[in-house]
This record gives sequence, structure tokens and C-alpha cells, in this order.
Amino acid sequence: MTENSTGKDITLRIAQQPEADALLGRSPLAALVGMLLDQQVPMEWAFTGPYTLAGRMGGDDLDAREIAAYDPEAFTELFTAKPALHRYPVAMATRVRQLCRFLVEEYDGEASAVWADATTGAELLKRLRALPGFGTQKAQIFLALLGKRFGVRPPGWREAAGPYGEEGSYRSVADITGPESLAEVRAVKQRIKAAAKAARRAT
Repeated sequence: MTENSTGKDITLRIAQQPEADALLGRSPLAALVGMLLDQQVPMEWAFTGPYTLAGRMGGDDLDAREIAAYDPEAFTELFTAKPALHRYPVAMATRVRQLCRFLVEEYDGEASAVWADATTGAELLKRLRALPGFGTQKAQIFLALLGKRFGVRPPGWREAAGPYGEEGSYRSVADITGPESLAEVRAVKQRIKAAAKAARRAT
């Protein structure tokens, strides 16, 4: 747990693992890395990744400067060691290093600087979309996570987050507060996929 901009403790339940969720709550970089890893694997696997990576690096948190300067092959081995950190560990190791290099170059290695002084939701979305590995959808989901769970709420944040910013939408990790909401998010995702599949068949 840590404190957000509203002065309240943050308790996340995304990884469904207390230590991993505690790291996500206190470490902006861990939250960003978890979001980056959240594709083509279960959400719990993706968001446990930062905790596992920190442990394999011999610490209890992630540091953008350390990762950016890490030997590429050795860093990849941290991802590929069993159990692998992702279904595509080699590619994701590269993306995490690219993200950290960007943070070092553009934000002096401070992940929270990406959103700390954003004056509008649109500006924050633009900053998130500029991050390596963050397309529009991933950026909107993370923006919603910042707003709903971290209290980062510049004017227009819900609109910038699109459908993910809606209250009680259960569309993404931003709406997960425990096992029940995780199951609901999964159910909504399945319904959206089924509807999209049916639409493709219809055309």
C-alpha cells in the first residue's frame, strides 16, 4: 500500500497475490510494467510479473535506470527463467527495457512523472500513448486505472479513458477490486469477444 494524490492508502487486487499487489500499489514503474505485460496472458500473470522480476533482480522494487542499463542478454534470461514471466518472454524483456530507456530519457527515470503534472485527461492520454508498447487501448486502460485506483484525475480523465473510464464498466484491470470483480471483468471481455466474432460472421 502507498498513498495516492488523495492521501488515501492504495490497495490493489489485480495480481491476486498480496506481495505482488502491494508492489503495484507502491511502485509506479511496477504498475506500468504490469500494464505493458498485460496482453495474451491472464491478467494475474501479467501483473505478478513486476514482483517476480524485482525478486530475480535481487530487490523489492523496479528501477528504470537499472533496467535500462542492464545487459540485454542477462535481462532476457530473467524473463525466460522458469517459470517464464510471460508467454513471449524474449519479446517482453525487450519491450520492458525499451520502456525503461524511454522513461530515463524523457522523465529522468521517474515513472510517476508521466502523469504527475498532466493538466488534462487528453494530455495524459497523449503521454501514455507515447510510451513504448502502449497503443491507444492500453493507454486508455492505464489512464482508467490511474483515475479509479490511484486518484490521478486531471479534468476530462474519464472521457480520455473512453469506455474504460466509465464507473462500474468492468471492462479492464481498472475495475478489479477482488476475485468477484475479476470474474466479472473476464465475463465482460468474453461477451465483447463473442459479439465481435458474431459481427465478423455476419459480414
